Amino acid sequence: MNGFVSWLQQLQFGALIDMVLLVAASVLSITVHETCHGLAAYKLGDPTAKNAGRLTLNPLRHIDIMGLVLMAVAKFGWAKPVPIDARYFKDPKKGMALTALAGPVSNVLLAFLALLVRSLLFVLYLRLGESAILIYALDFTAYIAIISAGLAVFNLFPIPPLDGSKVLFAVLPVNAWLKLMRYERYGMLVLAVLLLTGLLDAPLSFLRGGLLSALEFVASLPLRLL
Repeated sequence: MNGFVSWLQQLQFGALIDMVLLVAASVLSITVHETCHGLAAYKLGDPTAKNAGRLTLNPLRHIDIMGLVLMAVAKFGWAKPVPIDARYFKDPKKGMALTALAGPVSNVLLAFLALLVRSLLFVLYLRLGESAILIYALDFTAYIAIISAGLAVFNLFPIPPLDGSKVLFAVLPVNAWLKLMRYERYGMLVLAVLLLTGLLDAPLSFLRGGLLSALEFVASLPLRLL
C-alpha cells in the first residue's frame, strides 16, 4: 500500500491537468467556431445545419478526432464541417462568404474575451497572491486565446476546404470561380502536404502572434486605465 501511495505521489498531476485544460480549450474553440457557421447560415435562411443538429454547443456534434489532436498539439486544426446549402441564400455567393467568415470571426471574439478575463484574473492574482485555482484559470484562458487565434488565422488561408477558400470563391468572377472549382478536390491534399512539411508553420505562427498581440493590447486597456 505504501508503495502505491508513493507511486501516486510521483505522478505529474500538474502535467495531466495542463493537458486537460489544453484539450478543453481546443474543444471550446472548435465548438464555438462550428456553431457560429451554422448560426450564420440559419440567419441567412439555410436550415440545413439546424436540421442536422449542429446549432448546439455540444462538442460531440462537431469534433473531428484528428483535427482535435492537431489543435491540441500544433494549435491549428479543424472540426466536422457544418452542412450548408447555398440554394437557401438570397445571394448564394454573399451568403457563403458571410457563413464562412462567421467561424474565424467568432474565434477572434472568443480569443479577445479570454484575454480580457485573463487580465482580470491577473489582477486578482497580484492582489490575492498565488492560488492553484487562479493559476489554472490563467492557463486555461491563455490556451483559449492561443488556440482560438490560431484557429481563426488557419481557417482564413484560401485553401479548400478552409473558410478562406469559400470567401475567395465568393468574391471571384464567375469564370475564375469555375476554373478554381476544378481543383477544389485537391485542396485537402495540398493542405495536408503543407502541414506535414511544416511550410505553414512560420506564416501561421507569425499571424497568430500578431493577432494575439493586438487583442491583448485592446483587452488590457481597461486595466491600464484603472
